[in-house]
Amino acid sequence: MAGDLIRKLQVGDSLAELTDLLHRAYRELAEAGMRFTATHQTVETTARRVQEGECWVAELDGKLVGTIVWVRPDPEDRVSYYRHPHVAHFGQFGVCPHHRGLGIGQALLQRVEAEAALAGYTELALDTSENATHLIALYEKWGYAQVATHDWRPGVNYLSVVMSKPLAPTRME
Repeated sequence: MAGDLIRKLQVGDSLAELTDLLHRAYRELAEAGMRFTATHQTVETTARRVQEGECWVAELDGKLVGTIVWVRPDPEDRVSYYRHPHVAHFGQFGVCPHHRGLGIGQALLQRVEAEAALAGYTELALDTSENATHLIALYEKWGYAQVATHDWRPGVNYLSVVMSKPLAPTRME
């Protein structure tokens, strides 16, 4: 099952490999004219984004095939919704195109939903391009609803929709 591949990013993992994975995962969006940061980010940007939160990866046959980073609230975040003390958010979420449809993305997302709930957050949020209607529909299928918008321009070339999902409380047994 896809969940068996999921682990935290480790010190020895290659950030160059992770950056390449993100470029491949976001290539179709770039080809559709959307300039997500992950379509062109440098290894240094990947390192910074990984350090801002907790990075999880999916590994298959010794290769990174998926990734996601969840981040705790920051009262100074540029996205006002991410400033709420009960709202964690995620980004840098992608799966290698050759490994889509195997449940890897959903397993990564379920892992960070559980981790955020365990840490006491009651919502998990994200932002994506308003033009990425297929992603918006997928997140809606997974229980996320649009709650706000944010304009990252000129860093990207689109308006973002902010989506959020209530998290079920998690208890340590």
